[in-house]
Amino acid sequence: MKLLLAGATGLVGRHVLDLALADSRVESVTAPVRRTLPPHPKLLAPTVDFDRLPNDAPWWRADAVICALGTTMRAAGGQAAFRRVDYDYPLAVADLALRAGTPAYVLNSAIGADSASRFFYHRVKGDLEQALARRGFGSLTFVRPGLIGGQRDEFRAGERAMLAVLRLAGPVLPQRWRINPAPAIARVMLEAAIAARPGVHIIEADQLT
Repeated sequence: MKLLLAGATGLVGRHVLDLALADSRVESVTAPVRRTLPPHPKLLAPTVDFDRLPNDAPWWRADAVICALGTTMRAAGGQAAFRRVDYDYPLAVADLALRAGTPAYVLNSAIGADSASRFFYHRVKGDLEQALARRGFGSLTFVRPGLIGGQRDEFRAGERAMLAVLRLAGPVLPQRWRINPAPAIARVMLEAAIAARPGVHIIEADQLT
């Protein structure tokens, strides 16, 4: 299969990329990025500006898209900037890929995604899921992890503290509230993209072990 991966330099995206490049079922990976990736025979990594994505690039045509784009409120600097990265960019990728004929889309969403939520973060995630569901992909999968475990490039003090607490409390917590390791999320996303089951599917946090 030919895979289009958005967010290849992030925590989950890096694991998706490594898995896809090592998987014999994946013929090639196109990963539009803002910073350079190490070369690989199966990888095309065009440098792009996500605010001005190229409309006519041939690599929008793939067998499936995996979208692992995302940021934090602190890194974004405000609600408008957060929504641009976590809503506008994934939706722009979806529209361009769908227009080119790509039939399947897999999104790294979040536990609690709900357009009616009183929490801005979850509301943005829910808005994106609803918008994608209206696009008409033949296969659409929402993966909804909780707190993601793994080594990030940037320091997130609050997230690191929460991870420490959850590691201690993990054995007594319900499965859906435990830490979801980034490699497990990536593996589930890649399998969903390869399978491309018809319809809309939701994979909850308790399935990401």
